[in-house]
Amino acid sequence: MTEITLFASTFVLVFALGAQSLNVNNGHYIAAAITSFVIGAGQMILFKLAPNASWTEIAAFLLGGPFGITASMWAHPRLATILKRSK
Repeated sequence: MTEITLFASTFVLVFALGAQSLNVNNGHYIAAAITSFVIGAGQMILFKLAPNASWTEIAAFLLGGPFGITASMWAHPRLATILKRSK
């Protein structure tokens, strides 16, 4: 169970970091502020779980990052388009 939580929290953290970078670079102030809260939540979970991680938990932690960043890069332009349409 901890492996799943570590994978998910790393995925969410790196996804949010990637999205925030894209938001900052594109001047999306509100979206950048919102992703800051998601980044903080992901870090809090990792700080609680990672210090005593086993090898399988370390593997889950490390796998969450690549999946998170590629998902963020794929999702960001699509979400930006959807949000622009709703204005």
